[in-house]
Amino acid sequence: MTWRLLVIANETLASGDLHELVASRSNGRDADVFVIAPALSSRIAYWASDDRKARRAAEARLRDCLDELSACGTAAEGAVGDADPLLALGDALAVFPADEVLIATHPPGESCWLERDVVARARARFNEPIHHLIVEARQLSRVAAA
Repeated sequence: MTWRLLVIANETLASGDLHELVASRSNGRDADVFVIAPALSSRIAYWASDDRKARRAAEARLRDCLDELSACGTAAEGAVGDADPLLALGDALAVFPADEVLIATHPPGESCWLERDVVARARARFNEPIHHLIVEARQLSRVAAA
């Protein structure tokens, strides 16, 4: 039976820790991994229905993440999702019935998703086990420098 992991993250898609965790969780088993990169835009762009820049940025983050996962030996697919991470997660689960969900965020005090209680709200809304990875800024700068 194939184990299915859904990953949702924004800037933290660039984290080496995220890539290593996904690779280690899927290592040695028949696994499908699907990554969602929400297209986060400013309120003005959102209200003007002009999310092209946000979608391009999300596509670039997603492409880089999928390449890094592949380099770690993990085949994954992905898509750009809604700006609202809970909507993006719900949309993804409708087409990719995951066994587990991994939400990667910045630490408390630096994460808009944590300020909006996204992880707790996802756990309350969805039946799948929701795991939370906190990615420190130093981990992202290490990846960007590589």
